[in-house]
Amino acid sequence: MLRVGIDLGGTKIEGIVLRGDSEVLLRRRILTPAGQYQPTLAAVAALVRELEQEAGAGKLPVGVGHPGAISPASGRIKNANSTCLNDQPLQQDLEQALGRAVRMANDADCLALSEAFDGAAAGARSAFAVILGTGVGGGLVVEGRLLAGPNAIAGEWGHNPLPWPRPEWGEVPGPLCWHGLHGCIETWLSGTGLAADHARVCGETLDAAAIVSRAEAGEALAAATLARYEDRLARALAHVINLIDPQVIVLGGGVSRVGCLYQRVPALWGQWIFSDRVATQLRPARHGDSSGVLGAARLFPGSG
Repeated sequence: MLRVGIDLGGTKIEGIVLRGDSEVLLRRRILTPAGQYQPTLAAVAALVRELEQEAGAGKLPVGVGHPGAISPASGRIKNANSTCLNDQPLQQDLEQALGRAVRMANDADCLALSEAFDGAAAGARSAFAVILGTGVGGGLVVEGRLLAGPNAIAGEWGHNPLPWPRPEWGEVPGPLCWHGLHGCIETWLSGTGLAADHARVCGETLDAAAIVSRAEAGEALAAATLARYEDRLARALAHVINLIDPQVIVLGGGVSRVGCLYQRVPALWGQWIFSDRVATQLRPARHGDSSGVLGAARLFPGSG
């Protein structure tokens, strides 16, 4: 069975054609039209058609991972950090553009599904998957099943306040988040949050990748910024462990490629976790930044 998966991100749209459970036949990436709903809709529809044409297939099942959630009340997108999507009937519009039913899920939920299926959390009874990218999201899989919740917000970890705030680090009240509240985890742990913290403290504008590169080279200011990030990530994940106690936490998104996180964060988080030992494993997504698109394709079961 062939299926199309689409990962609709803030900076890129990735599409694949998946055969069976794991064979990726085609993969394409395009830039996301920044801040524009109709061009984004048109770009997704065009990418689906291009993939089908290259695969020599007719109308294939399409699964889409997207930021935010579909409101059970209105059927429209809510809570997306790509704010042009909010209050838009994305599923209905895509179905109309493509002439078929489309399955959709939050992008972090797709990451969680993919990594629980055959990734870093394969075989775990419970897994929490995190996106550390343009935004910060989370998804929870228990016994191989995605927990969605009646409000479609299960795993929306990034829009809780950063726990155990440090006033000496300027964490109270914290930066203003896009939806109007202060101090959300996303404002600290997204790639842009890391860059903004460095700019506030050090007075220089660098992106997250440059900060990490300088920190790894031993530059003191960048190393201090990365150390603050590690401390915040440890506190935020400790909160998750205290609430749901997952066997595995999987990190995805651009910041997940920072290798030191997987040693330093577990070395820190125990001081906030309500247990005499911590068995939870912190692992990078096995499929990297393509994990979400694999999860999107798997919104339609396949075999063979």
